[in-house]
Amino acid sequence: MSLLMAIDTATEACSAALWQDGAILSRYQVAPRGHTELILPMVQELLDEAGVTLSRLDGLAFGRGPGSFTGVRITLGVAQGLAFGADLPLFGISNLQALAQGAHRHTGCNRVLSAIDARMGEIYVGGFELENGVMMETHPEQVLAPDEFLAAGDERWQQGAGSGFVTYSELTSRVNALCEAVPFPEARDMLPAALRDLAAGKGVSAAEARPVYLRDKVTWQKLPGR
Repeated sequence: MSLLMAIDTATEACSAALWQDGAILSRYQVAPRGHTELILPMVQELLDEAGVTLSRLDGLAFGRGPGSFTGVRITLGVAQGLAFGADLPLFGISNLQALAQGAHRHTGCNRVLSAIDARMGEIYVGGFELENGVMMETHPEQVLAPDEFLAAGDERWQQGAGSGFVTYSELTSRVNALCEAVPFPEARDMLPAALRDLAAGKGVSAAEARPVYLRDKVTWQKLPGR
């Protein structure tokens, strides 16, 4: 039996979720400028609804980025504060992975291209495929201009998810369908990866937790046989 919480404020959405022996409680609100006021009350509401205290948790997952610089820092700061006070291990989960997991949850698709609007004419993008119930990275997460991504090849994906597709509609040429139900990452979709990492003992201390901003570019490469 496990008790695991996830929080995220890395994009326009603010969310928290609690896994309690297979049942999920969650809060989600799109509020671009209200994260600092919303996230801690969300956490407390979930704990109260589940009838548990923070110290009862087995761990805390957080959206480690990519996303807005301020949003990622808020998530990390709140996660570190909660974890330090309750002596909890932290699990940093990719926001792009959470988008792919959300698309799978909504539609059952198992191959997803995630894209988040990175502002300044760029997108955060990554490719994921389902493996044992968790969307796993198959194409490296990176930051690119949309035309750079489109020029990298013509590979198509089963589904696309994220705000990058809303801002840059030309990206839809790379997907068979767009999961409109998942414009932003949601904390509940970080739980499958976090539960896997919890079982593997991959948690880190509050002092060791780090964000990911993806400003170092790598080359988008087509996988063999795709």
